[in-house]
Amino acid sequence: MLRRLGATLRRLGPLAALGAAFAGQVAGAVHPDALVLTVFTAAGLALELLLYRRHRGLSRVLSKARFDVPVRHLLRDLLLVAGLMNLEPYGPGLLYLPLCYGLLLCYALYFACLGAAAKVRRTRTLPVLTRNIDASELRLSTAPPALLTRHPGIRLLTCGFPVTAGLVAAGLTGDGVWAGAGVVLSVLLSGGCFAVLLMWLLPGRRPAGEAEVLAWFDRWLAEYRPTVGMYFSGGTSSAYQANMWLEPLAGLGGRPVIVLRERFMLQKIGATDVPIICVPKVAHLMRLEHSTLNVLIHPANSGKTSQVLRIPSIKHAFVNHGESDKLSSCNPYAKAYDEVWVAGPAARERYALAEVGVDDRDVVEIGRPQLAPVLPYAGPPAGPFMTVLYAPTWEGWTEDPGNTSVILAGENLVRALLADPGVRLLYKPHPMTGSVDPRAAAANARIKQLVREAAARRVGGVAESEPCGRELARTADAEFPARADGVERMLRQGAPAPGRAAEVARATARWEEAYWASSAPGEHRVVTGTQPSLYSCFNQADLLISDVSSVVSDFLASGKPYAVVNTGGLSEEEFRAVFPTVRAATVLTPDGRGVPALLEAVRDPSKDALRGVRAALKEQLLGPADPPSPVRFAAAVSALAAHAAHRRSPVPAPRPAQEAPAQGPLQRPLG
Repeated sequence: MLRRLGATLRRLGPLAALGAAFAGQVAGAVHPDALVLTVFTAAGLALELLLYRRHRGLSRVLSKARFDVPVRHLLRDLLLVAGLMNLEPYGPGLLYLPLCYGLLLCYALYFACLGAAAKVRRTRTLPVLTRNIDASELRLSTAPPALLTRHPGIRLLTCGFPVTAGLVAAGLTGDGVWAGAGVVLSVLLSGGCFAVLLMWLLPGRRPAGEAEVLAWFDRWLAEYRPTVGMYFSGGTSSAYQANMWLEPLAGLGGRPVIVLRERFMLQKIGATDVPIICVPKVAHLMRLEHSTLNVLIHPANSGKTSQVLRIPSIKHAFVNHGESDKLSSCNPYAKAYDEVWVAGPAARERYALAEVGVDDRDVVEIGRPQLAPVLPYAGPPAGPFMTVLYAPTWEGWTEDPGNTSVILAGENLVRALLADPGVRLLYKPHPMTGSVDPRAAAANARIKQLVREAAARRVGGVAESEPCGRELARTADAEFPARADGVERMLRQGAPAPGRAAEVARATARWEEAYWASSAPGEHRVVTGTQPSLYSCFNQADLLISDVSSVVSDFLASGKPYAVVNTGGLSEEEFRAVFPTVRAATVLTPDGRGVPALLEAVRDPSKDALRGVRAALKEQLLGPADPPSPVRFAAAVSALAAHAAHRRSPVPAPRPAQEAPAQGPLQRPLG
């Protein structure tokens, strides 16, 4: 209760303070007092900066209520003018009209800047965005300062500050020259901003227009001649679904391409040398029909997937972003694709049992080509600490309590693990945890706090995974100035230098090695973000605890022990029968009481009765080790491309139609 009250006060406190600042200004204007006007005006300006930096959600709410920055700033200036007119020696005399006209001119220039900034943004919003492609002929350039184009409220506060300061100074000193000087300086600043924006609209400074960009895009498709691609559309936290297929796609050789639909996703895709194109509009996407693209793989379903499926010259394969026993792994939408590529026999059986309309002849087993970095089991923990990876999945779109263990079991499991002095815990929650259910977000926060406190007790501090190191970001061309827009990023992310992908891989390996080496012995870690990767965590772990998810299937590649948490209310026998991935797992209950016995079995292999079951389940879920998964993946691409090429082959010209015989009079049917 107290926590909720504190959160409410933190949200409403700035709003109350802003109201108090305006009330103080009104008091200082109605009952003329220069000091009161000065204090509350300064407080209002300080609160504006606070709202911009720390309370942007509240700023958006105020904007929806039509009380945005321009309205607030105008009200603040008008109260200053009103107060100044009531102060001696002014009164409503000659100073009044020049101040009002000066303020009107300042705000007229502000709205002129708004229009010019909108025009600049439109000219720099290209119909196609790219990465790893030389698009220099499109007259790309660096972006204008963000203050001019993307932060109109802050621009108004900056350009309008001289007016406000001049009015305050005039009230304190009794000299109206300060007010006039403030108006003149604000007019010059606003006029300068407007002039700079107009310069960005000159023909020589504009990027290429829509028609020119689309013509260039058609030429690039004709010159590059892509053969296979990955299509992806999703939200900000779903990029991991595509990123896991980057290396397999790049390893195919040929001329791969990545097709995106959302502009923001262009920078969410990880480091790769594969050309990336972002085509937001479906009308422009249809240009792929006339390209040499034969095959598109799809790691996820989305509303925009149906748009690209309309292109008949391309064959489509659903590869998913992981395989598990969840219902999402046999979604009826899969029947919309030409083929469904799965890891092993278990997924084929899953589709057959689900009866969702996927023909068994369209199911192709390719293994999991991205699991090559996962190291095999090398025996029980050798040092003083056993590393346990707790990697729960997210809550999903349904309210099924069996989706994630975070809500019902997470804290119990973590406490049981931390109670063992020989355990080193890595906590890596799913990136979408808490995005649907607030209870999952709250439990996730509490679990992180438990890990932090335990790490602080053990080593005197806590470490969390960080964004990529500066060397890695520089190698991957991931560093941009804050003002950079899509056009500037295209300019900076042109055709990659030869060997850049290999250098990024080496930099990533160095970063991950340094990250793990920086840990004190037995140090607990909260692992979030893209680095270190999930597979890097696999290689650190002696034991995995997770939920029914693709994490379990992927971890089986290591052959190490794992446990699955049963939070769906099923008996253990039903749980194992319903979810095949659980057959080789230790089943844990939400209370976490089975954790000590599980840890003992990991330390003593003689007590590990599931090792043989894991080996058999690994082949059933991931397919045979020979031929290797990358080879099977490449073969599936080649076979589907051959089908597409056959479909593209010219159709024989129709034979001339024979002259139809003359029609006689209608005959009445016999009988």
